[in-house]
Amino acid sequence: MCRRTTSRSRTGRPRSAEADLAILDATRAALVELGWSKLTMGDVATRAGVAKTTLYRRWANKNELVVDAVAVLFDELELPDLGSLQADIENVVVQFAALLERPETKTALMAVVAESTRDEPLRERIRTSIVDRQKRLVLEGRQRAQERGELPVDREPAAVAATDALIFDVVAGAVVHRALVSAEPVDGDWVKRLSALLLGGLSAAAER
Repeated sequence: MCRRTTSRSRTGRPRSAEADLAILDATRAALVELGWSKLTMGDVATRAGVAKTTLYRRWANKNELVVDAVAVLFDELELPDLGSLQADIENVVVQFAALLERPETKTALMAVVAESTRDEPLRERIRTSIVDRQKRLVLEGRQRAQERGELPVDREPAAVAATDALIFDVVAGAVVHRALVSAEPVDGDWVKRLSALLLGGLSAAAER
């Protein structure tokens, strides 16, 4: 009996997925309303209906909390199998652009990117929680294209990793710049031109 009691005390109460979602929703809402500088862990706790200690058991500080609040939005992105690499790319670009149009995404992403310019741990958390997780879309797209015969199979692991990283940088960088920096529409014509440019680059690289 004593052993079981001790085990429970060490392990603690299991995390509640419902509480986590409420906290992340509250974080994005507070960020849109208050901005980065006025956002506090206490305000988020109040909005989410949880104790502030609950937040600190999950996230050490505001930086970690906001990055995770952004990351779950990007996890909504999916790469459908539409029969061709070009169609797959165009679809995910449209999804990405629509996500960036949402006030909570736009505000949160621009806030953490701005803050990360002077905070290396925050930059690293952005890389691991958002960038590295979303590279899954590139991996899925490349594998499907190889299975269809649209892209050759590259058996050099270093070359594969470098190409995947470059594809991600090109797509993410272009869409973020277009939507958030230039503030121009990510319309059908622009999406087609971006995908054509990317596919042209991949074809040229494959012929080397």
